[in-house]
Amino acid sequence: MNARASLAGTAQTFPATAGMTVVRDDDGLRVMADGAALLSLRPHGESMQLVVRDGLDHGRLSSAVAAMAEAAFAWSPSLDCLAVALDDSAAAAAVLRDGLAVARHGRLELMPDMVMQRRAGWLTDASRPAFPLSYVMTDGKRHPLRPPKPQGCVYSRFIPWLSETVNFRVVDIERDLPWVHKWLNDPRVDAFWSEAGDLDKHRHYLTRLLADAHMLPLIGCFGDRPFGYFELYWAKENRIAPFYDAGDYDRGWHVIVGEDAFRGRRFITAWLPSLMHYMFLDDARTERIVGEPAAAHVQQLRNLDRAGFARIKNFDFPHKRATLVMLLRERFFGDRLWQPAADEVQR
Repeated sequence: MNARASLAGTAQTFPATAGMTVVRDDDGLRVMADGAALLSLRPHGESMQLVVRDGLDHGRLSSAVAAMAEAAFAWSPSLDCLAVALDDSAAAAAVLRDGLAVARHGRLELMPDMVMQRRAGWLTDASRPAFPLSYVMTDGKRHPLRPPKPQGCVYSRFIPWLSETVNFRVVDIERDLPWVHKWLNDPRVDAFWSEAGDLDKHRHYLTRLLADAHMLPLIGCFGDRPFGYFELYWAKENRIAPFYDAGDYDRGWHVIVGEDAFRGRRFITAWLPSLMHYMFLDDARTERIVGEPAAAHVQQLRNLDRAGFARIKNFDFPHKRATLVMLLRERFFGDRLWQPAADEVQR
């Protein structure tokens, strides 16, 4: 689709990171911060002209281009790439160096799969380097030493079809125990988790997970409203490892959507791909995300099918018959699965 036609439209705004806002109107796109335009994207023949404010430093330029590209691809999901002309050679070199674009046909092309793999747009601690590889043994399992647990908010992303931000934060027991206690005692949740109990049981449960190097318990929020509980794990050390050829950086997850107000397709298409996005960004060596939902959990399996997970096989845990599901990094980014098909958000 022609970029000029697909990006034209009535005025819209897209809150981005680092205090930036992307504005869309009939003139194109502008990235604003502190009331000033950092850069603008204007029609230029069959492509777009990227105009950068004088004196914009390298780091700020990359963040602004990434914010602009995220908004552009969200508003125009049929765009395969966004071709831009950039007269400033130093700015063009910075955009290329940071993996925001490739050089083709004498122009820069912003690619959605590359833009969405930059950590700076969504991770709270994006500057953290990859943790060095060093193997250790745990309970007879050889695996990479895992990095120290993060604290606080780890990921945040604006969801345009909800006009809301989804974020994930590491469980704080004093703050989050009442939520987890409530959700684990929900009969619908207990049917699959079998963890109902009193506050002391759930305090011990969360304490144990926070002390376990291979587990990361998270609370999901829309804005400041908690809606769900997530457990992320490194598959190599997990109970799932004997049932497939687990890679060093494969990751898996468990989920509870505890609040009824946040059930349904419009919300699933926001939090589910955002959680996958976080796991892929957290360590670039993560090539696969796995799961082991109950084979009888038909609705969850349908949701995973829509989200791009492949059903690999059924197998038996001691406590349940499970389905092994798997999502590849290449498929998630190549098929742009962070964003649903247009009709999905209406359900």
